Amino acid sequence: MTSSLVQSVDWLTIAPPTLTAVVALVVLVVDLFVPEERKRLLGWTAIAGLVAALALLVPLRAGDHSTFCLTADTQVVACSYTADHFTLVIQLLVLGGALLTALLSLTETREKLPAGEFWFLLLSSAAGAALLPASRDLATLVVALEVASLPAFALVGLKRGDRMSGEAALKFFLSSVTATAVTLLGVSFVYAATGTLHLTELAQRLDDVPGQLQTLAEAGVALTLVGFAFKTAAVPFHFWVPDTYVGAPLPVAAYLSVVGKAVGFTGLILVTVVAFPSYADVWGPALAALAALTMTVGNVAALRQLSTRAWSAVRLLAWSSVAQAGYLLVPIAAAAYSSDDQIGATVAYALMYAVVNLGAFAVVALVARRHPENRIADYRGLYAASPAAALALGFFLLNLAGLPPGIIGLFAKVTVFSAAVDAGLGWLAVIMGVNVVIALYYYLRWTALLFRTPEGAPVSHRAPAPITLAIVLTAAAGVVLSGYPQLALRFAAQSLF
Repeated sequence: MTSSLVQSVDWLTIAPPTLTAVVALVVLVVDLFVPEERKRLLGWTAIAGLVAALALLVPLRAGDHSTFCLTADTQVVACSYTADHFTLVIQLLVLGGALLTALLSLTETREKLPAGEFWFLLLSSAAGAALLPASRDLATLVVALEVASLPAFALVGLKRGDRMSGEAALKFFLSSVTATAVTLLGVSFVYAATGTLHLTELAQRLDDVPGQLQTLAEAGVALTLVGFAFKTAAVPFHFWVPDTYVGAPLPVAAYLSVVGKAVGFTGLILVTVVAFPSYADVWGPALAALAALTMTVGNVAALRQLSTRAWSAVRLLAWSSVAQAGYLLVPIAAAAYSSDDQIGATVAYALMYAVVNLGAFAVVALVARRHPENRIADYRGLYAASPAAALALGFFLLNLAGLPPGIIGLFAKVTVFSAAVDAGLGWLAVIMGVNVVIALYYYLRWTALLFRTPEGAPVSHRAPAPITLAIVLTAAAGVVLSGYPQLALRFAAQSLF
């Protein structure tokens, strides 16, 4: 059998991340020539680019496109880029999340942040995030992961002269670089033991590793998983999350909570379910333990947030995102005990979480315009001042809690719970049930505060048009999914490999 190293490129298949990267470069160059008073055009250019990238997913909806493939005797052996249903759903999530982040950022770039640098970094990170779910070899996977992560460091520290922003960027940078180093060491061990980087070939060759290389392969698998655990903010690799979210600009914190988390979980799914299925007896129990620990630590820490503490609203959402990471880990762990079908529960939960968490951050960004320190206590009586914003935030929090009228939040939690039960992980389902009850308290406490009598005269929160649009879009998506939750579940079912 003769192999060919000549690879054809299907430009339509790689169009979404490619267009996003091209628009990032255009924004960077145009920024040099646009006068200060016209910098807002850069933001609308970035938004137009993200909308176009989302539109390019439509021709790929069949989920049968691949490119950068190795061939042997005219037969495809393995591909480095695959646009299957899983890829398209995750690309929809990350590009949609980047688009909503861009809407939230329009006002920030006019008032506080350097426009050219911000839009270039955001689009560059979004391009890497869109590339990652299509990656089907470890080299492309690591490159996509770093393209998504490196601009995010700068985004976090983009508030010039702000000490908290600088500290947050440093913590994020150090933790992420450590994760990358561990991941690269693991990937090098796996490659040394198997002689290939393609995920499908790895799954075959890890079944038949020579005895003298067995320990090397096992160490490589373990180190790779630890590296991705950092990226998903799973406990005990979560220590960077609260300070990073507080120090970052609010739109960037929203971006990290959704797109950053999607990147980590997508990579984790690809290396566990696609590349390392023969080591399911190792990563299955490890991920189940991480899931239990992550959801418990996240919820208990969120429960302890004082409503009068500065930035307590953002800290609560940060710890909540850690807890949600625990729920997202459950179906991946369950896949080790039953079938790959369990991955659909993670995808469904990720879609729900992305919509409502971005919506919650949009309302938080609105309130922060009048209350910069963003205490939970600042939300008391929000309904009297801004009824629409209070109702939207209440709806988002109830979705995160899994209570009606947030039906999609309830369905997502039931789907994850069922995945644990079907896989025989009854103990994990019990821990998840306890954690859902713990989370109810702090979500409902915040929701109730919105409708209490304000301490002083209510002052209306004037919402800029882009923030209003972001709130409307996320609320509308949440209502549609709550009225028709099968839509998210159908997406999840189609996303299977």
